[in-house]
Amino acid sequence: MWAQSHGPQRGTGSRAARTEGQPGFFVERGSGGGARWKPLQVTIYLTDQDKYIVRLLDEHSRRERKSRSAVILSILEEHFERDKRLGEILIDLGVLDRAELDRILQLQQTGFADKLLGELLVSEQGVAETDVRRALEIQSRFRE
Repeated sequence: MWAQSHGPQRGTGSRAARTEGQPGFFVERGSGGGARWKPLQVTIYLTDQDKYIVRLLDEHSRRERKSRSAVILSILEEHFERDKRLGEILIDLGVLDRAELDRILQLQQTGFADKLLGELLVSEQGVAETDVRRALEIQSRFRE
């Protein structure tokens, strides 16, 4: 998945003024020092592997009674405020549930402290190596 943002489209000046402060708009400082809101259009290209994202987005959108774009912005905000750990990403991907993760974490603490979580998930829980690699890839995108 990758996203591309676009600047304001022609004819959106009055719309930007009416929607000041709403999701989907960003602040730009004018030459006079004042802040003004401009529309931000984002195109997101999804692969078949990203279908779970659309499902999670639609579920959250219905639950919160918000538009997809408002949910995307709130998710981005939440993402940048906290880092996710490997197990949480695997839960989001639907690879395992919280009880399975808790069991493996307990197992790691009691007898397998020398093994990485991903190794235990593959050997003891039967999680596919490709799923662990995908979760690690997602995690590594946001850590440097």
